[in-house]
Amino acid sequence: MKVIYAGFSKTGTKSMQAALTELGYNVYDFLEQYKYQGKEWMKIFKHGGTTEDFRRMFENVDAVTDVPACYFWDEIHKAFPDAKIVFSIRDEESWVKSMNKQIYENTRPIVRILRILSPTMWQLVRYGNLMSWAVFGAIPHVPLFGRGKMNETAVRMTYRRHNAHVLQNAPKDKLLIYNVKEGWEPLCKVLGVDVPSKPFPHRNVRGNIMQEMLEKDPLFIRGQREVMISMATLLALFSYGSYRFVSSNPMTWLGRFHSFLTAFTSS
Repeated sequence: MKVIYAGFSKTGTKSMQAALTELGYNVYDFLEQYKYQGKEWMKIFKHGGTTEDFRRMFENVDAVTDVPACYFWDEIHKAFPDAKIVFSIRDEESWVKSMNKQIYENTRPIVRILRILSPTMWQLVRYGNLMSWAVFGAIPHVPLFGRGKMNETAVRMTYRRHNAHVLQNAPKDKLLIYNVKEGWEPLCKVLGVDVPSKPFPHRNVRGNIMQEMLEKDPLFIRGQREVMISMATLLALFSYGSYRFVSSNPMTWLGRFHSFLTAFTSS
């Protein structure tokens, strides 16, 4: 482990993932942590983890961004004390607004259908709920209809505690307080690498990462295929059930149809 990005979600995590990847690091963002470390994180959410747990989880990873790793930055750094800690912070009101925007994007109709009809997405939702409880002490409310909502009080309190903890306890000789708007120079200087010739990447600026994952990520593509299979299965079961019901009572249905025609033609 070489770089721990301790900035919370919606402080440039996706841009940082792209930047560190461009610099040649093997980066685990939210989805990578779920795909490759899901069982270990579930254990930590439920029962906690040891320094050895974190060392084993990240021994072959160069850098981490986003939740849950950013929240557990201190535990990861204890396992890898030579790692650099990069930290970003933004004003609370704009951060809350951005979080609400992301939750809205994450609960669009297509995503709601995925949550209901895809077993792959069931597992991801279960993971996300346990993570939310471990980090925020609350789970986002996602009604069947209408906009998903977060417990704003719990989220604000977690954000304040997290930021204060990083600023007060991160080793100053390992810490870079940074904003992705600053570009390559400060980041490359503290990491001791050359500045790339490419522009600094800026991703998920308007919370559009969900659309990108739906289009490109294999996990979400598999989820959409499962939805199609589930819908086809449900349609087949409904058609078969309807056929069995009608065929078991043919005279009743014929009688009702005859009555309908008689009433319709005599009106």
